[in-house]
Amino acid sequence: MTDLFDSAGLSNDAPRPLADRLRPQTLQEVLGQGHLIGPDGALSRMLMSKRLSSIILWGPPGTGKTTIARLIAAETDLEFEALSAIFSGVKDLRAAFDRAEARRRMGKGTLLFVDEIHRFNRAQQDGFLPFVESGVVTLVGATTENPSFELNGALLSRCQVLVLNRLDEAGLEKLLQRAENLEKRRLPVTKAARQMILKMADGDGRYLLNLAEQAFAMMGEPGLLSPEDLAKSLSKRAAAYDKDREEHYNLISALHKSVRGSDPDAALYWFARMLEGGEDPLFLARRLIRMASEDIGLADPTALMIAGEAARTYERLGSPEGELALAHCVIHLATAPKSNAAYVAYKAARKAAAETGSLMPPKHILNAPTSMMKDQGYGSGYQYDHDTEEGFSGQNYFPDGMPRGAFYTPKGEGREAPIAERLKRLEQLRKARRDD
Repeated sequence: MTDLFDSAGLSNDAPRPLADRLRPQTLQEVLGQGHLIGPDGALSRMLMSKRLSSIILWGPPGTGKTTIARLIAAETDLEFEALSAIFSGVKDLRAAFDRAEARRRMGKGTLLFVDEIHRFNRAQQDGFLPFVESGVVTLVGATTENPSFELNGALLSRCQVLVLNRLDEAGLEKLLQRAENLEKRRLPVTKAARQMILKMADGDGRYLLNLAEQAFAMMGEPGLLSPEDLAKSLSKRAAAYDKDREEHYNLISALHKSVRGSDPDAALYWFARMLEGGEDPLFLARRLIRMASEDIGLADPTALMIAGEAARTYERLGSPEGELALAHCVIHLATAPKSNAAYVAYKAARKAAAETGSLMPPKHILNAPTSMMKDQGYGSGYQYDHDTEEGFSGQNYFPDGMPRGAFYTPKGEGREAPIAERLKRLEQLRKARRDD
């Protein structure tokens, strides 16, 4: 298997980044992925049975996708061929398949590793199918995006998806210790600064080692480096967030469900995470308006007004001043009584409307502006509710021949409690007048 530095024409004595020097040499050295490479891991079982299928490695940056692919090739005695979907096109794919076919004729298999495979378009992805099906290549694709959304169904059905986890703090700490053992010295930082480095890496092992390498290079300064010293020279890894991909939908789902679950602290956290990731505050404002109607409704009619005002406030003030109004709204919605009765009623009414087609309203509630319409019975028998006892006539307002629908059932939370009592009383009056 060709080494990266050999293929680049560099000797082993050439300066190498810390992350490359610490690259695991066996699958057992890969951190944080025990569910895949542990004794009962999916990948371990696949290798032990000597039945390696094409796979998609899905996980955040810096979790070992490329390394795992290389180690799989080494353990299965397959030639490692690597492509990046960012820099490769049809010509590169064709050349890789030609080389794989030539190796196959000589009795040698090929593991084709495609980094960022989701960046290939649908037609390019289709191009893999005949070579995967015929066994010319064993495909190992790496992606940071949800394969369900980004990969062709045909290609996905021929691959096993293995999910890699972001490194937790214990895994990152173990990686730092490996770096210190390799360098034969402790990282020149205080305990608080070491914790800061772990936080800055945000689960990305490669980025952690880049930070550590920079910290080692600062050794010339006297004493241990403090968090303030690091802040001057090191930059925090940008949070994983892409406004038009899966992380966007994951976080807005977390925000919505936190509001629905009446947890203002969690709701504020996800709201802040999205803002930190660069989300458009007006998108958040629109979703808050939706939450006010869908999950609170008439249990607190002020929720919708506050959501609308928060959106208008942001439109007037912009960032960052207007974001406070949105945060105010998040807290109000999360702490408000909850009812989806209006949402359920709306969906039920839409379903009934679709099923009943074009049934006319009953004639007694139709206006009769012409004498012909009066002759046809339009408006005949209509009772003006304000002139009836208790201001309620109890007449039928559904189409003739259609059973009375019961769409809105208030849950009795917040302001819906008196609504529920009033509707119960009106139903009793309606029944009594129907029986008269």
